[in-house]
Amino acid sequence: MEEGRPIFLQIAELLENSILDGALPEESQVPSTNELAAFHRINPATAAKGVNKLVDDGTLYKKRGIGMFVSPGARAKLRGRRRDEFARQYVRPLLVEARKLGIDPAELKNMIDGWEES
Repeated sequence: MEEGRPIFLQIAELLENSILDGALPEESQVPSTNELAAFHRINPATAAKGVNKLVDDGTLYKKRGIGMFVSPGARAKLRGRRRDEFARQYVRPLLVEARKLGIDPAELKNMIDGWEES
């Protein structure tokens, strides 16, 4: 777990990452809060708070008496939200700085393509 970020958010992000990378497919059961708590050595209430965050945003749903499951469409929804966050956090500031430096879009694309080849 990372210092400085609430643990429940880190648990939610770990589950989201597992959904995005296909380790937790849609309609699959996610680890219980007790399993998460034991594995990460955290309080079960903290694990539950992370799981409930994903229930609240529709990424997971509860089957009473059975457990939590990945919602249909969760992967696409997460991918869309993460792309928006990526654009806001990385792409927009990159474009602002490029404009300040007089870097046109074609030159910026060439710079990015050059990094991909490295």
